[in-house]
Amino acid sequence: MRHSLLVRLIAGTVLIAVCSIVATAWLAARSTSGEIRHQQGQTLASDARINDALLGYAASHPRWDGVEGTVRDLARQNDRRIALVTESGTRIADSATGRPPLPARASAVVDPLAVDVSLVPGAATDRIDARAVGPFRLPDSERVRLRREVDAQAACRRRQGVRSGTILVGPGGRPYIREDGQATRMPRDDPLRPPLGGPTVSACAADPSNVPGALGSLRAPGPTATEKRALKQLAALVAPCMHRRVDVWLDETGKPTASAAAAECLAGARRTQLKPYVAPAALLYIGSPDDRTPRIDPYGIAGVTAVILGLAVAVSVLVATRLVRPVRAVTAAARRMRAGDGAARVRVRAKGEVGELGAAFNEMSEHLDRMERQRKAMVSDVSHELRTPLSNILGWLEAAQDGVAELDPALTASLIEEAALLRHIIDDLQQLALADAGRLRVHPEPVDAADLVEQIATVHRAAATAAGLALTTEVRGTLPLDADPVRLRQAVGNLISNAVRHTPAGGRVTLRAYADGGDVLIEVADTGPGIAPEHLPYVFDRFWRAEKSRSRQTGGSGLGLAIVRHLAEAHGGSATVRSEPERGATFTLRLPGRTRIA
Repeated sequence: MRHSLLVRLIAGTVLIAVCSIVATAWLAARSTSGEIRHQQGQTLASDARINDALLGYAASHPRWDGVEGTVRDLARQNDRRIALVTESGTRIADSATGRPPLPARASAVVDPLAVDVSLVPGAATDRIDARAVGPFRLPDSERVRLRREVDAQAACRRRQGVRSGTILVGPGGRPYIREDGQATRMPRDDPLRPPLGGPTVSACAADPSNVPGALGSLRAPGPTATEKRALKQLAALVAPCMHRRVDVWLDETGKPTASAAAAECLAGARRTQLKPYVAPAALLYIGSPDDRTPRIDPYGIAGVTAVILGLAVAVSVLVATRLVRPVRAVTAAARRMRAGDGAARVRVRAKGEVGELGAAFNEMSEHLDRMERQRKAMVSDVSHELRTPLSNILGWLEAAQDGVAELDPALTASLIEEAALLRHIIDDLQQLALADAGRLRVHPEPVDAADLVEQIATVHRAAATAAGLALTTEVRGTLPLDADPVRLRQAVGNLISNAVRHTPAGGRVTLRAYADGGDVLIEVADTGPGIAPEHLPYVFDRFWRAEKSRSRQTGGSGLGLAIVRHLAEAHGGSATVRSEPERGATFTLRLPGRTRIA
């Protein structure tokens, strides 16, 4: 397909169209693409900030009361319209005045207990916002006490020559030390019991190998009274899900943690525990910013359009030149052939339709050349075939007229035989002429090929016996077909006569008839010398013989097989031959059966 002329033309047209479209689109988008990308980035960033701010508000407030001011501040800072609506459809807050219609789809669902991970990629696996701490939020007194302990640990580490790390504060107010990605560890001996003998300044100053939790194994301060109560409540919520008591402890940031097997139950229990402390889920609607008109450079468009036009002209000229060259070559060869050059050919290099045109011209030229040679050979063959009997008849008649020979019964019979041969040749030529003109008519009628084959064998058995051959038949069942019995006898008779002539004495000629699918096959097989593979394509040609001597003993007029082929085709069938040297030949007539015709 890639060499097809049609495909190439379409591809060229599409290429030009695509180049034009791409160039136009590029010019139109070049001045706006950067700004659009910038606006999209700003939009995504502002949407993330708005969603995160409202999640933080919901995580730290049990109701949405008072969020109106936060919504207006976020809308003013991000130049967006922001609206919060309950899941039942009641508006909680809207930055737009007059309460215009909401967008068709919500931008997000603000729910600190079920964070949308697509909007918050760093969300925890349990999808609970880290700022939702509920009963784990420490009062000021506990925060101050924990901060003093953490500051003491950091000072102790500095005195030991160890980097003190960074002191961070968790969402619930618990401080902890983080250094090189490693945080202080909460003791897990008993999650509801504070650590025994936590590190102090004096302990930090002693031998680190004898002080539990010193330096490298530094422990965070144990749970406070507030955290103990919250942990006890959370453990009670987890136990029914796991059907047993489950250990729940705090990590260094103050977040409740359990074993991997209890992670799902822990998440559900945390949602139950935190639900009274966070605002209910709400739909967040964020309006799109105003569109801005892109700037288009008219001079750039004109310049690129000129370049594309020049490219299109160049491609068109190149394609046209490549297409015209082989057409001119075919035209020149046709003129040479008209001038009498029968060997006029074109060199085929191209593929696709142009290559097929050149190959078809060469085939036509070769066919015409072959037909011309056959015509000349046919004229010579016809004159030779007609001259021989005419010369015999004329010679004996002149001899009888001159009194040299006596016109006795034997001579008369010989002259009649020569005249019959002459008439046979003329009849064959007439039939071939009718076939060439498309006027060879057959008159089909219902016949049984099995009966017809037996009749034909009976007629030719005497000639086969006289030649020292055995003529046998092999018929399989009833073989109904619609055929002209006279023409079919002629075709099969020609095949039998041809087999008898070419089979040496003592051989065998077999006539078969059988069904093959919806067709009826009639075969004539002999045990003669066979036909060479290079001669098989020419067996059904007129006046063709493997032996060029034209001996009357080895061949007839050379028209019998050509007539057989035309008669088979007139019945809607075909005639074929298969043979191997020294193994005989088999000629096959394939005719449509009556069932297939019906």
